[in-house]
Amino acid sequence: MQKLKYLVLVCFLAMACKTETPLTAQDIIDKTLEVSGGDTYLNAEIDFDFRDIHYRSKRDHGKFHYERVIKDSVGTIKDVLNNDGFQRFVNNELAEIPDSMAVKYTSSVNSVHYFALLPFGLNDVAVNKSSLGEVSVNDKLYYKIKVWFSQEGGGEDFEDVFIYWISKDTFKADYIAYSYIEDDGVGIRFREAYNERMVNGLRFVDYNNYKSEEVTMDLLGLDKAYESGSLLLLSKIELENIEVK
Repeated sequence: MQKLKYLVLVCFLAMACKTETPLTAQDIIDKTLEVSGGDTYLNAEIDFDFRDIHYRSKRDHGKFHYERVIKDSVGTIKDVLNNDGFQRFVNNELAEIPDSMAVKYTSSVNSVHYFALLPFGLNDVAVNKSSLGEVSVNDKLYYKIKVWFSQEGGGEDFEDVFIYWISKDTFKADYIAYSYIEDDGVGIRFREAYNERMVNGLRFVDYNNYKSEEVTMDLLGLDKAYESGSLLLLSKIELENIEVK
């Protein structure tokens, strides 16, 4: 009898040791960053074109420098956003612009760079994360992660909320949804990643950009709406001529 009790105890302890601790949202994001480029982001110089406009980003362990270069028949406009703020140059001369327009230009420059470099930035101090459990999208298992921002350090769009669907197999973000504040309410988008490529150690993807025609659609339910085919393809987000130094 004593041997039987001992055997049961050993089996119980063995099973307990094999029980895996569930991954936290932070664990999952850390793995996503690792497979997407990891520390390479910290001092990379990246060039790419998006919708016939050239973008460049430089990072050096906390310092950043973003550029957007627009060329037309009149000349060249270069927008620069860095730790010190925003500046606009027209034909290489510094231009004076109203504060209200500087805010608008800052947001548009930052937005393109932000999405192009995801998941980089998801471990910034102002970023909050929580796990929404595991879900299936088109018969593939995903970790569903909610991301939101603290007001302090969260930037002008700190009220935006993101949902990431991260593959359990690869830890790559295959889908992203987000809500953003509009003048007449809250807008939502759902993005499907495709055309994955690694460029000098960094992962880049393009996106099919969807919206819902239902004004009452909940951000958390966009994965099911996507599966059912009820989302409307709004645009394609395609990066071209990517270079990483």
